[in-house]
Amino acid sequence: MRIIASLILTLAVTATVSAQTPPAAPSPIPPPPDVAAAPDDAVKTASGLASKVLTPGTGKEHPASDDVVTVHYTGWTTDGKMFDSSIVRGRPSSFSLDRVITGWGETVQLMVVGEKRRAWIPEALAYKGQQGRPKGLLVFEIELLDFRPSPTKAPPDVKAPPKDAKRTVSGLVYKSLQEGTGTRHPRSSDTVTVHYSGWTTNGKLFDSSVARGQPSTFALNKVIQGWTEGLQLMVEGQKMRFWIPEEIAYKGQQPPFGTLVFDVELIKIQ
Repeated sequence: MRIIASLILTLAVTATVSAQTPPAAPSPIPPPPDVAAAPDDAVKTASGLASKVLTPGTGKEHPASDDVVTVHYTGWTTDGKMFDSSIVRGRPSSFSLDRVITGWGETVQLMVVGEKRRAWIPEALAYKGQQGRPKGLLVFEIELLDFRPSPTKAPPDVKAPPKDAKRTVSGLVYKSLQEGTGTRHPRSSDTVTVHYSGWTTNGKLFDSSVARGQPSTFALNKVIQGWTEGLQLMVEGQKMRFWIPEEIAYKGQQPPFGTLVFDVELIKIQ
């Protein structure tokens, strides 16, 4: 992956092959009873979207049009055929709302975290007759698990660290954005799982696991010096912003050049 290639200087990859018999494919999820058409109590918008809250949420804020959301969902055609499901795959999906069909973006912006909603999305707001895609009215059940601001938006202090940021002897500058839930700090030899986004000081995003919707895992002694030092200041669950000077980043040997700014969330210490 481009992101790992740019951050990790060396990486050893091992692969194992299981000799066990593959598990049977999971069964499709049955369609809801009103899959053929939206019921009278569904809320309709001017665009033609219809939706209905199945489970109220616990959050108060709504995602913006370019936020990255984490969801569980299942989709059916109006004849009751399931064509996609994160539940069947056994893991939630994360993506930016500006990269999905119009009806999805509109539906999820109506939701709050914890909410489950059923949506009837007309073809004009779905795949618009694209080859190889389900056609006609589509029905989705969506549960909004979480959302976060788009990683394409540079932080307001990307050009220079604020006065309350802290500095180490090496020149690394950092600021905590969210307190963690853990108590242990990783060592330089540990392997960690993180979500991150990186910008140059002119606000250009050059890498982001958040945009990909997939956290990255690597050994701390295999990354740039600023990362090795900075991650050791963190605990699990914590989010930090780092301003890493070129001398402890790529040292002018490869792009991106100059000071780099990273927002990092430490998910797990292996």
